Amino acid sequence: MREYLLTLCITAAVTYLLTGPVRKFAIVAGAMPEIRARDVHREPTPRLGGIAMFFGLCAGLLVADHLTNLSEVFEKSNEPRALLSGAALIWLIGVLDDKFEIDALIKLGGQMIAAGVMVVQGLTILWIPLPGIGTVALTQWQGTLLTVALVVITINAVNFVDGLDGLAAGMVCIAAAAFFMYAYRIWYSYGIEAAAPASLFAAILMGMCLGFLPHNMHPARIFMGDSGSMLIGLVLAAGAISVTGQVDPDVMKLFSGSERNTVHQMVPVYIPLLMPLTIIAIPAADLILAIVRRTWRGQSPFAADRGHLHHRLLEIGHSHSRAVLIMYFWSALIAFGALAYSVNSASMWIVLGVVALSAVGLVLLLLPRFTPRAPRWAERFVPPRYRRRKAVAVEAGAEPTAAVGADEERVPVAAGVSGVNGATAVSPRSRTR
Repeated sequence: MREYLLTLCITAAVTYLLTGPVRKFAIVAGAMPEIRARDVHREPTPRLGGIAMFFGLCAGLLVADHLTNLSEVFEKSNEPRALLSGAALIWLIGVLDDKFEIDALIKLGGQMIAAGVMVVQGLTILWIPLPGIGTVALTQWQGTLLTVALVVITINAVNFVDGLDGLAAGMVCIAAAAFFMYAYRIWYSYGIEAAAPASLFAAILMGMCLGFLPHNMHPARIFMGDSGSMLIGLVLAAGAISVTGQVDPDVMKLFSGSERNTVHQMVPVYIPLLMPLTIIAIPAADLILAIVRRTWRGQSPFAADRGHLHHRLLEIGHSHSRAVLIMYFWSALIAFGALAYSVNSASMWIVLGVVALSAVGLVLLLLPRFTPRAPRWAERFVPPRYRRRKAVAVEAGAEPTAAVGADEERVPVAAGVSGVNGATAVSPRSRTR
């Protein structure tokens, strides 16, 4: 565990220290696109944060290769080299897109090639456990297609959710933390060496995100861009592929009986890894909704719009920071709920806890619709937003009218309307020169 923590800290430190110089380089290189109608930020912000994240990944792999225990991962497996090759390719494509905005189909082709490069070097799914059937061995073509599909879907899911300051990095960090706990449990508790690369990938991914977050929290000084979002999406997918379909469920010997019964009872353990979309369920849901929405309107699935989940949170009245925290909450609930269920699927307390926290999340989600009002005798002791509107108008010296009465119905302001105060404004902006 100490070597994993050291690798994580080195990765975070390198990413953090390089982000500042990378920001200056992005400004000099002109990687500061004009503000678009769908953007939430108000000032042109440099991209290319993925450069610092990529060098953090390289530093983490280099340090791990020189540590006593983690160096065995590089000796017994070619997966770290496969990850580095695929990450370098997808990172290069992202850098070009941050600077020149290449076509979406070209990016999709690059994602598939990057996944293919990892498959050629051995980072692929060999078999999958299915409930009621057992361990199903995959042919070379089946494993390749499934691996490429998982990589492409995960990359685009992370890329789609990268719309608010600190959102993508924080959500992926939460998913990586839950994934690390699972993979480390398999490696340490059951002595299965095949899970060691996945644990290493998750630790490095957490370091990349933690090192970049201080520069990317609202108000962000730099964006990760596609060079960062596609990179962390690929690393997350690589970790899931590394352990899914390469760790034989029967080796863990958690249950007695036939192999079919073993796999059937271990479905709660393998579902979060068989489909990494259950760990990043929020970005995956956003991806599916975006494709359906755009196709229904007759648009290209790759056409950008302002209908993502984080945009909708801003529309109903959440501030920028609160919208990000709400997305963090739901990501953590799904990821760690799946992790807890995989450890002990028979515990009813886990299910009740997830249900209770889901209710809390719904209350937080709808909070702007039900802003509480303090009684008149307590109005002097609470912030103005909790006072009755009539009282606020009188304090300001204005004549109370029916328009500011105590019983006035609050009308939510839609995004795109100028004049909205605070971070909820998503108004059209003039193009910079």
